[in-house]
Amino acid sequence: MRAGSAATGRDVVTRLDAARLLDCADSLAGLLVDTVRGGASLGFLAGLDRAEAGAWWRGLAGAVESGGLAVWAAHDGTRVTGTVGVAFVDKPNGRHRAEIIKLMVHPSARGRGLARALLATAEEAAADAGVTLLVLDTETGSPAESLYGGAGWVRAGTIPDYATDPAGTPHPTTLFYERLT
Repeated sequence: MRAGSAATGRDVVTRLDAARLLDCADSLAGLLVDTVRGGASLGFLAGLDRAEAGAWWRGLAGAVESGGLAVWAAHDGTRVTGTVGVAFVDKPNGRHRAEIIKLMVHPSARGRGLARALLATAEEAAADAGVTLLVLDTETGSPAESLYGGAGWVRAGTIPDYATDPAGTPHPTTLFYERLT
């Protein structure tokens, strides 16, 4: 996985450098739009279009280039099926920790272990980068909450009305952490 690509069943997971992120921005935009349309709470509201989503992905290229963000994309040979990111902390007192962000799997690619594979890829890369603590948040009661709990992440607590779903309805979020060794 560290070398850049890993096969996970039908999908190949590849770490994207800034140029590759820009090349994949439109495909990643389609994944984001479809995932939000499916009801996932990823920071975007219903009505997200591909142009807006593509611009959001392209806006991450600078952070990838500077090393503040690592992004992986999964492909099944014809399209992007999933993605995950690791956002590294740049403050001197927080460089030991990072955040898992935007883990998503296309609705048609779910149920074959891709989310776990993406999560494991991000965890391994974070550990290789010297990170000893990972954190994330996810909508309480969502399938993602079960994924993280089942992967051994520790539930740190719940915050009411933390974020809205794509329809704009506030929902609680659950915070998780994982210590890396």
